[in-house]
Amino acid sequence: MNSRFAAEFEGLVEKYAELLTGDASAETVEKIKVWAIYNHIHKTMPALASHWNQQHPEGKADVRKLFEEVRDRNQKFKAANQQTEAPQEPEA
Repeated sequence: MNSRFAAEFEGLVEKYAELLTGDASAETVEKIKVWAIYNHIHKTMPALASHWNQQHPEGKADVRKLFEEVRDRNQKFKAANQQTEAPQEPEA
């Protein structure tokens, strides 16, 4: 793979992680990569995801925890942004 493209794509994933969770650390970016790939597999090839889940119950539990973590971080990030962006009442 072209190193320029790889660097540019990594930047895209970092920005996605930041916009989704408010964090673009290396650990979060790796979690988002796994989350996004599994999510895509689950939606496009559900039988494959189901088979993998049956063969790897510990992995399934890890994926579930990851999905819950991403969901929770996204909800907290959204809530924090809504509070920041809320219009303030004019002072009387």
